[in-house]
Amino acid sequence: MTEPVLEVKSLNVRFINADGGMFSAVYNSSFALNSGEVLAIVGESGSGKSVTALSLMGLIDPKKVLYKSTNSILFEGKELTALSETEWQSIRGNEISMIFQEPMSSLNPLQKVGEQVAEVIRAHKKVSARRAWARARYLLRLAGIENADERMNAYPFELSGGQRQRVMIAMAVANRPKVLIADEPTTALDVTVQRQILDLILRLKQKFGMAVIFISHDLTLVRKIANRVLVMRHGVIVEQGSVGNIFNAPMHPYTKELLAAFYRVAPRADFESRKVMEARHIAVNFPLKKSLFGKTLKEIRAVQDVSLALYEGKTLGIVGESGSGKTTLGMCLADLIRYKGEILMAKSVHIRNEKDFRKNVQVVFQDPYNSLNPRMTVREIVAEGVKVHFPELSPAEENERVKQVLAAVGLADEGILSKYPHEFSGGQRQRIAIARALIIKPKIMILDEPTSALDVTVQAEILTLLRKIQQATGISYLFISHDMRAVRAIAHEVAVMRHGRIVEYGSADDIFKRPQTPYAQELIRAAMA
Repeated sequence: MTEPVLEVKSLNVRFINADGGMFSAVYNSSFALNSGEVLAIVGESGSGKSVTALSLMGLIDPKKVLYKSTNSILFEGKELTALSETEWQSIRGNEISMIFQEPMSSLNPLQKVGEQVAEVIRAHKKVSARRAWARARYLLRLAGIENADERMNAYPFELSGGQRQRVMIAMAVANRPKVLIADEPTTALDVTVQRQILDLILRLKQKFGMAVIFISHDLTLVRKIANRVLVMRHGVIVEQGSVGNIFNAPMHPYTKELLAAFYRVAPRADFESRKVMEARHIAVNFPLKKSLFGKTLKEIRAVQDVSLALYEGKTLGIVGESGSGKTTLGMCLADLIRYKGEILMAKSVHIRNEKDFRKNVQVVFQDPYNSLNPRMTVREIVAEGVKVHFPELSPAEENERVKQVLAAVGLADEGILSKYPHEFSGGQRQRIAIARALIIKPKIMILDEPTSALDVTVQAEILTLLRKIQQATGISYLFISHDMRAVRAIAHEVAVMRHGRIVEYGSADDIFKRPQTPYAQELIRAAMA
């Protein structure tokens, strides 16, 4: 791994703003990618990771960006910055290929996946439609798609997240590229599927002799897959080196901050507390097929005979793969979907009617961008619950409560009250969502994947915030996540779900240190190794 296949020298990317000003997305960045190696690029959102990757693919609109004359991107000794769009098309997807972060946005929803893979082949190779189709089938099998013959005729929405990502990988390696860029390829996937995707990328790298650029904010994955690491912040490479040096002897303060957030585990002191909610024998079935007269002929058992309890001032973590029933269970406890069984509230919670229940049980959803009304200001969003549950408050009192709760979640600037959700970062939007739930002083908060889409430092900030709020108010959390590190950092107890059932339930220390079931052992090994 001594011969560079790709050399980037003094890369500068400055975007032109709508007002004519300029924003520097990548500044004076230089690095090399050696043949056969995996180079990871890490950093927070806005650090320039993806802009760097898009520059290597010629995918940044030249009408919206300014490059400095010192820029140089050499691929096997050939200068890429001077290529025309026609010349780029012979490189892109052929010599240099890319796996994008969100396959559902990258795949054509109206075209069968087999046709999409075959299309990539025919764009660069002079082969018949029949041979391209056969090659596409082979690539889907190589990517680990079960029943590849059948899946060739499936549309993207008919596949799981992991299967869609495998289709994207098959398309990316279809023409045996020299360089494969993987931009956050596992962000929305469960830990076991993440490991399968990483293993697949490494196998294909070995089979086709590719060099890989792996972009991620998940340091667990970086440590598993990378040979070398670049750390980016505000468009600048602040540190680069071998994966061993970066993880074991970081030099730059920002790298140390990233790793500190990555390794942080909260001390969980055990204490006695009152039960605030108990669920008994909860079951949820979703009909898949009905007869002409409405009788259910086929159904999926999303949750099966689940019993658990929430305690005052404690966090119960719910973990498991996609489809395990985690979110469905959370929606049951929030009384947002129909279920069989019982959900009992402690007398201390004072539930007399549905309005009391809504006041005391609040939900924070996974994606705050979709759960916050884009047409409402921050003040209107946060105050909405106050208007419903505390109508006796005057406008001045209501406004003061909004300011107090925003300050409690780290958003004390009064200027944000008139802003809209799109004007904030992902971490800030999640803080607004938490403030919206907190303002009516609930006893229970159900958090559905609240940190899955956030950078590692922002994740740490949100988890620290949640712990401080819990210590100050005694609120109980149901924390739903496939991120085992996040669960370990916040949970007192953990329930492991699989196929709608709880397969293991106990203290966080017991689950993480002494898991009993093979499934729990596999989950923890995949996430924590």
